[in-house]
Amino acid sequence: MTFPRIAIAGAGLGGLACARVLQLHGLDVTVFEQEAAAGARPQGGTLDMHADTGQVALRTAGLHDRFRALARPEGQQMRGLDPHTAEAVLDELPVEGDDSRPEIDRGQLRGILLDALSPGTVQWGRPVADVTEAGRLTFADGTSAEFDLIVGADGAWSRVRRALTGVRPEYSGVTFVEFGLDDADRRHPALAALTGRGSMMTKAGGKALFAQRTSTGHIRCYATFYAPENWAAGLDFAVADAVRDHLLERYAGWHPDLLAYVREHDGEFTHRPLHVLPVPHAWTTTPRLTLLGDAAHLMPPLGVGANLALLDGTELATALATANSVEEAVRRYEAGMLPRSIETAKACASGLHGLLSDDLRSMAA
Repeated sequence: MTFPRIAIAGAGLGGLACARVLQLHGLDVTVFEQEAAAGARPQGGTLDMHADTGQVALRTAGLHDRFRALARPEGQQMRGLDPHTAEAVLDELPVEGDDSRPEIDRGQLRGILLDALSPGTVQWGRPVADVTEAGRLTFADGTSAEFDLIVGADGAWSRVRRALTGVRPEYSGVTFVEFGLDDADRRHPALAALTGRGSMMTKAGGKALFAQRTSTGHIRCYATFYAPENWAAGLDFAVADAVRDHLLERYAGWHPDLLAYVREHDGEFTHRPLHVLPVPHAWTTTPRLTLLGDAAHLMPPLGVGANLALLDGTELATALATANSVEEAVRRYEAGMLPRSIETAKACASGLHGLLSDDLRSMAA
């Protein structure tokens, strides 16, 4: 096959992994990202990299050793606390030498991938405005270019998906409010002890509170609950005290030690309503367009999304490097990715309700 012109929309984990493996095979690729720079916004909390998906992808990308140097096996600890007593119902510690799901900060993993790319691979500040099935990208500044393949790695609200399937994510009925605690060991030692070295979860009555430790000692927290899509109407998220008061009222009756996660937070709260793609989400192969990661299979955040995005990206790149044509590569990739993502999305849809059940031990599943 002659060298194709490949564009990737989105510099998330899946798109960067795809670009990395393409470059390992000597193929030319450009990644177009709407953010102005790599550090334009925080990159979120931590990720558990699964041995059979995310770590496989990192090996394919030749980056597993760099990942291992930053990964935190101790971050696999999971603590489950009773919401009314704050007592530990479970405290699962990783077995010595267990590297099946070590944690790594999302920002660190993204940095590994970015550092592995040739200079200039990512064009920052280039948001995609429109995509056509014929392989034309139009950018927000009005310029456009044609490619043999456009890969939609542009997340939940993918412009490439809009051209390929037209399907939009739907609100799941579950919402997240994100917040955090800086320098927790020094400033919030009691909460650091409750959280442990990995993650903490407590839940009851269709509500949950999660906390996870990052490599910097920051604790990222999520208040999670069932709510109608318009539940926050009239609540100004720019007024932290108002959001804090609302959450304390919503979680009234929970143990004061757990409510301290909300009380002691001194920054902004971020509203993250949970949207998902319908299951199944599939399409007829179109030679010049394909999707990976959340653009292809947006699921509840139950620890698989980043792993699948990495695997999608490396599998697509490998197919492009070894097939006789772009169309053959896309067909081969989608023949493996779509069934896998559909089955995983079904499991995640079921798991979301388990996440908010009253069974504290279900969090270990």
